[in-house]
Amino acid sequence: MRAVVARVTSARVTVADEVVGAIDEPGLLVLLGIKVGDEPALAPVMARKLHELRILRDEESCATTGAPLLVVSQFTLYGQTRKGRRPSWIEAARPQDAEPLVEAVVAELRARGATVATGRFGAPMAVHSVNDGPFTVLVEL
Repeated sequence: MRAVVARVTSARVTVADEVVGAIDEPGLLVLLGIKVGDEPALAPVMARKLHELRILRDEESCATTGAPLLVVSQFTLYGQTRKGRRPSWIEAARPQDAEPLVEAVVAELRARGATVATGRFGAPMAVHSVNDGPFTVLVEL
């Protein structure tokens, strides 16, 4: 499981010109990828890491400030580009395996009290964000 986490002042996801998820205040934009072999037991670990990650201003976290998260599934985080010019997606989990794990991470975040908006799994999404800093980190389990 891999996440690219950006500190943002706002972010939104649109599908066919419809806003399906948005945060309108400082928080985190999380692009979440699931790889072949990832287990459900990773969901609470990733949720805790994202919720408690101290990358907001003054080394705060979403857990301490109540800042929201926008979680967007992103299978392309497991694209392999070592050879050739066309990425290979062999490490990315199949949609039927990935979607429940993305949903589990979101559910775990909400169970922790986090405010979470999401994209729409498998849809062609446009992600708009205003990065703060910019400050972006990679979280990998």
